[in-house]
Amino acid sequence: MSAKARKLFEALDLNHDGTLTRLEVITALRTKGPTLAAHGDLPFWGLGDVDASSALFDAADKNGDNVLTFEEFAREVDRRYGW
Repeated sequence: MSAKARKLFEALDLNHDGTLTRLEVITALRTKGPTLAAHGDLPFWGLGDVDASSALFDAADKNGDNVLTFEEFAREVDRRYGW
């Protein structure tokens, strides 16, 4: 798993509990996404609306428990963003 995935995961984990919920992903990408992209921690094309953020969550949540672990998240963003 990439260091970029770890940094992005930690930025999106708003309550710092080591997992991501759909609401955290949507909220964090909307509030922090532009700054993360400007610093190279998220591709600019990775910024999206609520539907795009929700789709990212769904793609990563392979077991359907509505919570993303770092491993689930990293597999998807490493694949999606080519890290």
